[in-house]
Amino acid sequence: MSDLVLGIAAAVGASTFYSLGIAFQALDAREVTHEAHLRLALLRRLVTRARWLFGTGLSILGFPLQAPLVVVQPTLATGLLVLMLASQRLLGERAGRYEYLCVLAIVIGVLGLALTAPPRTDTHTSQQLTITLVLVGLGCASLLPYVLHTLYRSPAVVTMIGAGLAFAWSGVATKLASDDLSQGHLVPALVWALSTAAASGVGVLSEMSALQSRPAIQVAPVVFVAQTVVPIVLAPLLLGESFAATPLDGIPLGASLALLLAGATMLVRSPLLLALMDGERVSEPSGSALSPSPASRATMRSSPATEALDPSTSTTSTSPARVGR
Repeated sequence: MSDLVLGIAAAVGASTFYSLGIAFQALDAREVTHEAHLRLALLRRLVTRARWLFGTGLSILGFPLQAPLVVVQPTLATGLLVLMLASQRLLGERAGRYEYLCVLAIVIGVLGLALTAPPRTDTHTSQQLTITLVLVGLGCASLLPYVLHTLYRSPAVVTMIGAGLAFAWSGVATKLASDDLSQGHLVPALVWALSTAAASGVGVLSEMSALQSRPAIQVAPVVFVAQTVVPIVLAPLLLGESFAATPLDGIPLGASLALLLAGATMLVRSPLLLALMDGERVSEPSGSALSPSPASRATMRSSPATEALDPSTSTTSTSPARVGR
């Protein structure tokens, strides 16, 4: 019992550090000119800023405090609520009931996943072709924002999802490295470890780029959902696990995935958050109006004029149709 309490306390600490870290990182990411968007120049400028390094340190500090999955994932998701409060104080990002309900759906969905996901194994499929095809596909998908940015520009939602996919790639590669290391396969383990570092770098750059044009209380949950869902979906292919072997033939697991995706999809469509970064006033369901924060106005001035051409950034004073995840 005491171990469980300590585990919960450690996980709460991890989620709090992560949430505060994202908020501090967002402050500096928005001060960098949009010309560095999705370019290594963005990271080069950020690593020279003490505040960004402090935020990064807070996020990293959370990793040693993590407990077992059944405790960690739900509390890390709960940390998104901490982020919403921290962002209001540090970034001027206000959220309404709709946004809190979206994040609550994500928290409940993650809790369901933690309770119903297949048990962790120490092996993975021996089909190297399967591993190669899956990871190449995942890697290409995580690089899509950079391809689109080279051709024209990458919509913010694609950049957010791309960051989550890169972190998911990193998570899968970490699992493969751990399996090979436990079996004494040192060379493959080293290769997976190096690929984990590269994927994490891509994820950080994509996430910081997304923070330049979207609120942290929208970016962090979407990234979190993507990097949580992908490894579970890939488990049958890479780990030989069957969803039918989970409680009630996988029905609770499927329902949890659906709720998780619904919460993130609805959050992406939030007119309040879209208007927050676009500098428009939008009414919450309660009728209160929200004006852009100083940080938002600074972001607008640094964003290119073509931002208005992105359908994902257009807003209206009335809420669009709600989309379920």
